[in-house]
Amino acid sequence: MENTAVVESVETALTEVLEREVSGLTTDVRLFEDLHLDSTSVMEMLMSLEDSMNVAIDPETLDMDDFMTVGTLTAYLQRLLGEGK
Repeated sequence: MENTAVVESVETALTEVLEREVSGLTTDVRLFEDLHLDSTSVMEMLMSLEDSMNVAIDPETLDMDDFMTVGTLTAYLQRLLGEGK
């Protein structure tokens, strides 16, 4: 999956979780500070991403650094997709 498609999947998941339109994200957008996510919304977003991207996210592999920005989250998802090949 290309990086653009991963960002679009993140935008869709965030739109669903935050119940407002989220679009035009750049890699430097901070998930907690800029989008005001909390731990519950992160879990909801991850469940949505698992469904939409057909990946399994193992909580044991999660690191808070993966949730700093849209860029770090998409890099994490790209790694997951790469492992699934």
